[in-house]
Amino acid sequence: MDILTDLSFLGLFIISFFAATILPIGSEMFFITMLFNNFNSILCVIIASIGNWLGGMTNYYLGYLGKVELIEKYFHIPLKKIQTIKEKIYNKGAFMAFFCFLPVIGDIIGFALGFMRANILIVNISMFLGKFFRYIVLLYAFKHGIKYLLP
Repeated sequence: MDILTDLSFLGLFIISFFAATILPIGSEMFFITMLFNNFNSILCVIIASIGNWLGGMTNYYLGYLGKVELIEKYFHIPLKKIQTIKEKIYNKGAFMAFFCFLPVIGDIIGFALGFMRANILIVNISMFLGKFFRYIVLLYAFKHGIKYLLP
């Protein structure tokens, strides 16, 4: 690989990481742009999934710290919203981490699971599978949808 390719994959990792946090960044366009430019699709899925998973686990650890006032102040997520999500996912447990790939609500699920001290192993596995699933769906949509968009 050359330096430009390496930097592109690093960029995908960084954008995917920050997209999984509360920051208003989306990784989808960068991911699809890389696919459109014939980057290795499997490598793109793996790198984006790992970056997004680590970003989601950052939310979990911030919730785990339990400093709600910091979460409210810096991430603008009110305690009431965390409590509401916590109540909704309480009986479902750590498997709800699968849905951390969802926009906006996924970040709050991660915070709430950390706040609840949900099983770290199940959270890690469920969250990674959800993030991986998301990028597989994007890859599939790109591979099968692009033929209809190009002449």
